[in-house]
Amino acid sequence: MTDFPVLTDADVYSQFDYEQVVDAMRDAFAERAAGTLEAPPRWHVDAGEGDLVFTAGAATGPANATGFRVYETFPDAGDEHTELVAVFDATTGAFEGLVVGHAIGGLRTGGIGGVAVDCLARDDSETVGILGSGFQARTQVGAACAARDFEDVLVYSPTRESRDSFAETVDGEVEPPVRALDDPEPVVRGADALVCATNSEEPVFDPDWLEAGTHVTTIGPRFEDAHELPLEVVSRADVVATDSLPQVDAYDRPYVASGADRERMVELADVLENPDCGRQREEEITLFCSVGLAGTEVVLGKRFLERFA
Repeated sequence: MTDFPVLTDADVYSQFDYEQVVDAMRDAFAERAAGTLEAPPRWHVDAGEGDLVFTAGAATGPANATGFRVYETFPDAGDEHTELVAVFDATTGAFEGLVVGHAIGGLRTGGIGGVAVDCLARDDSETVGILGSGFQARTQVGAACAARDFEDVLVYSPTRESRDSFAETVDGEVEPPVRALDDPEPVVRGADALVCATNSEEPVFDPDWLEAGTHVTTIGPRFEDAHELPLEVVSRADVVATDSLPQVDAYDRPYVASGADRERMVELADVLENPDCGRQREEEITLFCSVGLAGTEVVLGKRFLERFA
């Protein structure tokens, strides 16, 4: 028997709600803005047929959490793929517990997306549009609806069964009705906040469909040679934000926001602290490129561990 808690996905799902997740991520970004969240880029350890990938961070302010997340990229792991988050007290160094499974990683990405929508979408936004119907798409919608009072959710993915199942499942998790559409164009045109959550390496919508005043989030492939987001959206956006500029700069492939677009990128923490860094006019297009801010998994993991203390 261990003398510290080990939480599984089942434990996390039994305790979480999206408001808690968004609040934890907002607190992490507040620490980032205050300079009390250390968040270096992730690093890889060659492990033969795959890699071990580590993200480590330390929130030394009110969150008082430090630790790391590790996951593997072995191609033959199949259903055995997993990850773990180790949490320590940032003041004493005491080990506080482990969270094992995929839930925490997806939820923190969704929570970050919720903070981005809250910071960058127009105040009068009514509709969330989602392209994609996987787990990451589900957490993005849940967190966005926890951060803002949306009236409608529109979803499209290429497979009818997937988008219909997504709409039926998520409709029971969020307040606004969720509707699956048979074409991506009305989803994009109708969205005040549009989230791309796919694994596509080719653009998933026509940039001409994008209306002035829309906020866009991309969490899928986002490199110059493989991107779910049309590159025209990057150059057209009035505000381009990300959660971690060091992570953007650490990639070994050209990022979708390069050159002049990289120079004008801002961190979401800066927008949270100073709204003047974000949207200034209703007609502006804002873009959030989610790359993963190290330390956010540790902050969220501590919140879950505290519930089981």
